[in-house]
Amino acid sequence: MSQARIKNILHPATNVNERFISDYKELDEIVSQLKKMGFKIVLTEGVYDLIHEGHALYLEKARSHGDILIVGVDSDELTRKRKGPDRPIVPQDERVKMLIHLRHVDIVTLREISHGIDELIKLVKPDVLIVSETTKDFPVKDVEQYTNYCGEIKRLPPQATTTTTGRIRNLTIEGVTRLVREINKLTDEFLGKIKKD
Repeated sequence: MSQARIKNILHPATNVNERFISDYKELDEIVSQLKKMGFKIVLTEGVYDLIHEGHALYLEKARSHGDILIVGVDSDELTRKRKGPDRPIVPQDERVKMLIHLRHVDIVTLREISHGIDELIKLVKPDVLIVSETTKDFPVKDVEQYTNYCGEIKRLPPQATTTTTGRIRNLTIEGVTRLVREINKLTDEFLGKIKKD
């Protein structure tokens, strides 16, 4: 594996092509090299749909537990399975690029539907696994099974008062309200024309 690749991952520039690693074999080699160099590896996973301040703050806190933050992003197919047929709102390629642009994220990879929930954890063997207190993927009773693959597991509370699901709900309600107004307006206009005729 190229030292130039590691250098580009560690460089403050975005370097999307260097920091997005979809191939798990390549990710394994890079993580091994970073560990040999003495870096403390942090891993977290999620959808990161409609990225908002809470995501950024969560990732900043996650990164504070080590030197290199790896983010596993749920693919579009996996997101539909977990969140329903209307999700994600933002396609995976754009979600990956948005995460790479965040200063606290060092490496981004995809979690595909064919990957088990623990596949990325077993591959990376992070020094610190960060899980959200609100995620259904890692219930408290189940998370302990990953201690064989992680140095430690940290649970972070939500970092904002909003969630992506909450925002989508608000947008849906707002859209329905506008639609009802338009239908009422058209209905009134139509009834007005009928009365004139």
